[in-house]
Amino acid sequence: MDNDIESLQGILRDDPSNFQARRELSILLVNNGFNEEAEGNLKYLIRYFPDDAELYYNLGIVYEKLKNFEEAKACYEKAVEISPQEDFYYNLGDVLVELKEWDAAIAAFREVLKTDAEDGNCYFNLGLCYFNKDEKNLATDNFQKAISLNPKDIFAYFYLGYIYQKEGLTNFAIENYQKVLEISPDYSWAYFNLGSIAFQNGNIEEAKNYLQKTLEYNPNDIEAYKLLVKICLKEGSTEEILEVLHTRLESEENGDLYYCLARVYKYIGDLEKYCDNLALALKNPYTLTFPRNIVEHEYELMEEKLDRHERIEPESEIEEYDETDTDEVSSDNEEEESEASDEEYESAEDDAKELLNTDDEAKAEEALEEEE
Repeated sequence: MDNDIESLQGILRDDPSNFQARRELSILLVNNGFNEEAEGNLKYLIRYFPDDAELYYNLGIVYEKLKNFEEAKACYEKAVEISPQEDFYYNLGDVLVELKEWDAAIAAFREVLKTDAEDGNCYFNLGLCYFNKDEKNLATDNFQKAISLNPKDIFAYFYLGYIYQKEGLTNFAIENYQKVLEISPDYSWAYFNLGSIAFQNGNIEEAKNYLQKTLEYNPNDIEAYKLLVKICLKEGSTEEILEVLHTRLESEENGDLYYCLARVYKYIGDLEKYCDNLALALKNPYTLTFPRNIVEHEYELMEEKLDRHERIEPESEIEEYDETDTDEVSSDNEEEESEASDEEYESAEDDAKELLNTDDEAKAEEALEEEE
């Protein structure tokens, strides 16, 4: 392939006006990832052939690879304007999804289905658009259609599982997540969501097993660590979770995991290690998603207790975490925060101390990224 590129480049050095050689070279450059050089050649050709839809289509592919989605959109729209072909509409739909222009993307994928009514990928993408428009019934219909055309579409099963999980139809959710794992046994997000459902249903050992599977296939899944910490504290399995967290932090520092570790040490009454890990959480702000003001206040309180040589009692129970409460105490109004009483801070601390639940929507977005 490199020889073909070099050969065509040689031809163009001798004869820059050889359009056929430049066209062939452009395609080879696009297919082999030489995007900037391909862009230059395609723009050169478009100056001479402004009504050639294929040139705009290939230039759109270049811009899409360069993550320049607005330019890609313009190229695909021009290609469709000149020659409304199925491939042109499909790529336009993909770019519109990247730009979160859901209605326009739906229109593009509908055009594809006019010529190919059996395109399972189109139905999946339609499902994704309706999902993001919060039109869950239409999303469900299209994901199911995608599966009927492609029974191996793990992403359609995953999204169906997510929709059913949010609607409280846990049996259907479990069925779809299990289908994902039949097709792809290393799909960590399916294990995580199954673990979350098991935890909510009170099946603690089952939840732990699923979460351990999650971490086996994706050791970087911070949400899985958070939920596992919550479970282990409810069980009193502190040695187990301390080992898990320390092992993970040996490979990479993470603000959220340091905060989780701090909470475990508070639970068992080790004030110094509690304080040390709060400090480490604050030193890793880019990976700390817990409200920073809460962590800072905990740290200040613990420093005062250490100065007074106070002993902290182990926590007898862990309250349920409420995400809406945490949003409320994460106010950006610093003046109001500075006037809050110690009692209000202690209450906010209690609200925030429970570890975060599954971030399902973020995981769903990551699933789409993996598919692409």
